[in-house]
Amino acid sequence: MRIFVTGASGWIGSAVVPELLGAGHQVIGLARSDASAAALTAARAEVHRGDLDDLDGLRDAAGESDGVIHLAFKHELAFSGDFQGAADADRRAVETIGQTLAGSDRPFVIASGTLGLAPGRVATEQDGHGPASAMAAFGGGPQTRWATAELAIALSSRGVRSSVVRLPPTNHGDGDNGFIATLVGIARDKAVSGYIGDGTNRWTAVHRLDSAHLFRLALEQAPAGSTLHAVAEEGVPIRAIAAVIGRQLNVQPVSIDPEAAGEHFGWLAGFLALDSPASSALTRELLGWQPTQPGLIADLDQGHYFQQARGMLLEAATRPSVGDVIARARARVDTTGVRIDAESILGARDADRR
Repeated sequence: MRIFVTGASGWIGSAVVPELLGAGHQVIGLARSDASAAALTAARAEVHRGDLDDLDGLRDAAGESDGVIHLAFKHELAFSGDFQGAADADRRAVETIGQTLAGSDRPFVIASGTLGLAPGRVATEQDGHGPASAMAAFGGGPQTRWATAELAIALSSRGVRSSVVRLPPTNHGDGDNGFIATLVGIARDKAVSGYIGDGTNRWTAVHRLDSAHLFRLALEQAPAGSTLHAVAEEGVPIRAIAAVIGRQLNVQPVSIDPEAAGEHFGWLAGFLALDSPASSALTRELLGWQPTQPGLIADLDQGHYFQQARGMLLEAATRPSVGDVIARARARVDTTGVRIDAESILGARDADRR
């Protein structure tokens, strides 16, 4: 099939593209920059220049395809404080593609998430639907994004073989710059590996190569209106994640009081506090999907998340403190009788860092 993929050069998309090509499909990837276009060309995919705001371009590319996988989302906008704006752009893109595919019975697969589906219990593919859903209670951008996933499922009544693949908060692997990499960065900067409260709250997890495989299966096989869970591990305790990060960085795992979580973890605190396990049993039964890649803890233990962080910790450990530099400056005064002012002290510090 000729498949149009948005977000084709992103973290998940760059795994989905070779998965599709390896199965004999032709891929047309949406590229908003020269770098994205070059990455797609190198992967042997065709390039469609544009972005999520180019609705005419999305309409044309979807109309010329045999199916669509929608992975793009304005993450930079969302995490800069305008989640609503990012969710609105996503909604418009899904509406446009859905209208284009209506009545064709062609597949349309979109990405969604498992986080917050059924807090405190194991969520299934049957959760998260309808006005009584826990997700419906979320305000603003998260509620809009949940509603967009519901819209995609409803396209099944308009002659679209639509499906939603819900992704865990961590699609881990070498090169990941998402939640886990952020958590590693915080542990590096704070010199402790934190978790909130007792750390027994759980996150689902999947390796990105396993989730890429599920996107292909959804495209090829999923019945219209399917909800699928790309969940390899139902619930990894956050405390276990903090423990392996601490071990790898040689820092102490510590509990962070919930009231102090915002200050310690920043924007990540709200996500990190959620207890949001989920099952993929129905997905596996429906499509025969079986994850084969390493689990999250095993992947963390491979070390690739920590290579840069270790170097920065070593640099920080060997870098002289302001007190050290001032002491050295005073020693120079004692031995030479020359006054060393603040500018000289800072210059000495910079020389020591070099």
